[in-house]
Amino acid sequence: MNYFEPTDGELACEGVALSAIAQAVGTPVYVYSSATLERHYEVLRDALMGAGLGQPLIAFAVKANSNVAVLKTLARLGCGADVVSEGEIHRALAAGVPAGRIVYSGVGKTEAEIAFALKAGVAELNVESEPEMKAISRVAATLGVRATIAIRVNPDVEAGGHAKISTGKADSKFGVSFSEAARLYANAANDAHLDPVGLAYHIGSQIIDLAPMEAACVKMRGLVEQLRAEGLSVRRLDLGGGLGVPYFNQPDPPGVEPYAAMIARVMKGLEIEFAFEPGRMICANAGVLLARVIHVHRRPEGRNFAVLDAAMNDLIRPAMYDAYHDIRPVRPRPGAPELYDVVGPVCESGDTFTRDRLLPPLEAGDLVAFMTAGAYGAAMASEYNTRPLVPEVLVKGDQYAVVRPRPTYESILAAERPAPWL
Repeated sequence: MNYFEPTDGELACEGVALSAIAQAVGTPVYVYSSATLERHYEVLRDALMGAGLGQPLIAFAVKANSNVAVLKTLARLGCGADVVSEGEIHRALAAGVPAGRIVYSGVGKTEAEIAFALKAGVAELNVESEPEMKAISRVAATLGVRATIAIRVNPDVEAGGHAKISTGKADSKFGVSFSEAARLYANAANDAHLDPVGLAYHIGSQIIDLAPMEAACVKMRGLVEQLRAEGLSVRRLDLGGGLGVPYFNQPDPPGVEPYAAMIARVMKGLEIEFAFEPGRMICANAGVLLARVIHVHRRPEGRNFAVLDAAMNDLIRPAMYDAYHDIRPVRPRPGAPELYDVVGPVCESGDTFTRDRLLPPLEAGDLVAFMTAGAYGAAMASEYNTRPLVPEVLVKGDQYAVVRPRPTYESILAAERPAPWL
């Protein structure tokens, strides 16, 4: 469920008309619904607890939407953070996420980043390779601390809505091979500078079938039991994220209740703490990208190009993943729908959001909203073609606030400086 619905014939976010935001802030602009963020977190939390999974750590995947106001909205409900860089640790801390509820993942942690995480006191570092485990031990020894770690295991299970967001196969860069996980865990247990508390996995994103998730859970339970049989302590199991969201042209993903029930059934009697790393399922439907039609270019052969002021640098998912986003006019015009190629102004053929999309009639000046854009939208935006980073707005009830302003061209240029010989 999201809180973007028509009011008096015009699309609104909670109690605020999107046209009012466009008029005040300009376009393109991301608009987020606080009510949707809060509801999605609470529904997941309640489903997991209701299935008998204790009080799991739900660590929101900051990479999905790293705006501090979004993170603070979730942190106030008790949500933690799953981070993949020192920068994301800074964001989580700035949003009020306690360090003890931050999980640090990622395959390329530098020693400086490891040191920062250990000094901050994050809940755990998810180890993704043997060299990384050795680096964490070295840094911990230098700091005189014992690093809390979990071994991220690659269970060789394929899942995810696109090859570029599938992370659980054996040829993926993520995690240690299933065959070496037990050896590395035992080595960590014998390292004076490491405290291995559990295992982690994450097999992909935008998963719409519980079967691969269940297969991975079964393998992970077996590994926990193997390690315990060898006399090793395994207190925590991080089951990642990846549960899909409805992108309007795809089958509905499983609900959180069947997801939680599956985990409870597979893990029954294991007596272990659980952690989860959801991102997209919490924030995707909580955001839209609001854009304006610059003009409609009607070719004589019948192809219509709706040229927007939003571009691939603002929302790269269609160009990168062939991703589908429902496109809705904020105030639909009467008349028969037409086929449009919806494109942006960036000088790339890839700056095409969709082709041959049947939409209500569009004219210059019309506002359109890209739905389900709250995940991997603004977080992946850039200033390509020297286009200012898209601003972000957070709505709560009948109020809204600009939570990241649009930079000026002066501020963009001020971040650069000529070489002394120029």
